[in-house]
Amino acid sequence: MSLDRETLLGIAHAERQRLGRMIQFSDPGSWDLPSAAPGWWNRDVMAHLAAGDTAAAQLVAGEPAEELDAFRAQSGDRPFDLDGFNAWTVNRRAGLSNREVITLWGQAAESFLAHSAHLPGEDWMTRRFAWVSGDIAAPYLVQSRVTEWWLHGEDMRASNGLGPSYEHWPIYLTVDLGVRMLPWALEQAGESLAGLTVQIDLEGAGGGSWHWGLGSGEVPGAGDEPDARIKGRAPQFALVAGRRLGPDEVLAAGTVSLGGNVALAELVLRHIRAFA
Repeated sequence: MSLDRETLLGIAHAERQRLGRMIQFSDPGSWDLPSAAPGWWNRDVMAHLAAGDTAAAQLVAGEPAEELDAFRAQSGDRPFDLDGFNAWTVNRRAGLSNREVITLWGQAAESFLAHSAHLPGEDWMTRRFAWVSGDIAAPYLVQSRVTEWWLHGEDMRASNGLGPSYEHWPIYLTVDLGVRMLPWALEQAGESLAGLTVQIDLEGAGGGSWHWGLGSGEVPGAGDEPDARIKGRAPQFALVAGRRLGPDEVLAAGTVSLGGNVALAELVLRHIRAFA
């Protein structure tokens, strides 16, 4: 991601407003319908977003992230269980009305963006925030929230009658986050691919090009040829990175194709993920 601070925050504000409009035009009865996120109703998705944006706002404001700290404390020495944390925060909001859950999300998202905009200039890139998978700089915390808003917006659109909505910047940022996380995701899967690179070229809303090293901290040289190539449609690739579409689905449909070292390209496609 090579976006300046003003542009990134502008994109984030636009995506927050776009999700707000989706909420406004959703059938009220749809909040108690299953979303595309397995096991969650649409209101649960909003509860999850409210928890995430509340924690992000508190951290950027320089305050304790209360629910994150409480969950870490009750987990003791066990590794942080993200799925467990998500379920815990959703259950904590189970007694609230749909309107209360939605209002809490809107307030938290606005607070997060406002505090991000007011960070001192030297803190924007250098300060680190203790996020769910480790310390993270402000630009990538903002990027991760935009990614969450788009992916979970699509989860809810799957059952609220509004249908998919493909906009360039949230899709681009989702793909970009997935590409940047490739070394980590591959390492988590037990794959050691140091010295290898992938070229990803995508078209349509969210399209762009990435030549990325698959080993931690590795940056391909300007004239280096990639070992593997992936081409396709950006919205579908972003949904693979968000684990909403399976690799086999996009390969069978022809919306994503592989080249170069095909086995390596397929490995990348199967392990890319735009969230911790």
